[in-house]
Amino acid sequence: MMRHGGTGGDVEQHRARLVSLDAFRGVAIAGMILVNQEIGDEAYPAVRHATWNGWTLADLVFPFFLFAVGVAITLSITKRRSQGVGDLALFLQILKRSVLLIAIGLAMHGFPFTGEHLAGMRWPGTLQRIGICYGIAAVIYLKGSLRAQIAWLAGLLGAYWLLMQLVPVPGVGAGVYEPGRNFAAYVDSLFLSGHMWPWHPSWDPDGIMSMLPAVGTTLFGILAGRLLQQSIAQEEKTIWMFVSGYFLMLIGVILDMWLPINKSIWTSSYAIFTAGFALVVFSTFYWIVDVRGHRRGTGFLSIYGVNAIVAFVGSGILKRGMEMIRWTTSDGSGTDLEQYIFSLCSRVFADARMANLVYSLAFAAAMYGVVWVLWKKNVIIRV
Repeated sequence: MMRHGGTGGDVEQHRARLVSLDAFRGVAIAGMILVNQEIGDEAYPAVRHATWNGWTLADLVFPFFLFAVGVAITLSITKRRSQGVGDLALFLQILKRSVLLIAIGLAMHGFPFTGEHLAGMRWPGTLQRIGICYGIAAVIYLKGSLRAQIAWLAGLLGAYWLLMQLVPVPGVGAGVYEPGRNFAAYVDSLFLSGHMWPWHPSWDPDGIMSMLPAVGTTLFGILAGRLLQQSIAQEEKTIWMFVSGYFLMLIGVILDMWLPINKSIWTSSYAIFTAGFALVVFSTFYWIVDVRGHRRGTGFLSIYGVNAIVAFVGSGILKRGMEMIRWTTSDGSGTDLEQYIFSLCSRVFADARMANLVYSLAFAAAMYGVVWVLWKKNVIIRV
């Protein structure tokens, strides 16, 4: 944990980070919390993940966060090196942070740690993926040149595509991208059986093979971070990021004709398209906030961004806690606190989609209250 003096508004002045990066990360983490609170089957399409191929706004938030992780890696390691920290110490710090993120993710899935729950708990997850992507991408940046980092990026995306396209799945064949009938799902069934997402236990959206292109998403952020550290005008950096982002989006859309854009198996086309989208959005934030200095209205996003992991972990704990508070209603049926609060929203809003959105926004606002208190106390908790 890092604690800074001064007023809450002075936090940014003490931190070697871009204000735009905190705001961008705040958008990503708020979106991740928002789309994770969906209850039932009725929700606006934008806040629901695509059923399979294609994308919605909900499908952008996780790759946006991994992209932000990549940008932050370059700034953090560069700063530490300028302070005289050696590569071995940096590697040990990377390893510690990566393991801690994975451990927190596993602990969240294992809660409340009963024998029956632990026996069938899900092993993959969002924090686990963040921890692994951070660890691998940070080591690649630490030890690799620009050329090596580009080679790793191309190699990961290309290798995953080739594996998905060419390796035959028993009883299915090669090059199949259907739910549960593709190479990524086959690998998950071999190594994660009984420990995957319960909504479709034959494969996991944060599974083993799709980790390869997810690391690629983080490497795209690293390349953006390297650009930000170049000795060129801020306006030029903005143009490079903006144009590169649109170019990557175009490539992703073209590749979609052969390799569908798909979050559930994090296809290489999805990684390229969402990285391009992230570049466009981040470059816009960078231009408005850091180049032009227009910071009014972005403060609440930065508050989310500086304690992003706290917000995400807290949202998971709160959700699980509300699910555990159960009681029997007057008609003899059972309910829990989450369902009860959602029912109150449903009484006010007849449209189930609106009720779902209002509930999710209220939940995200509650988590904002937590990180706002930390911000006011000048507390930044970094895993």
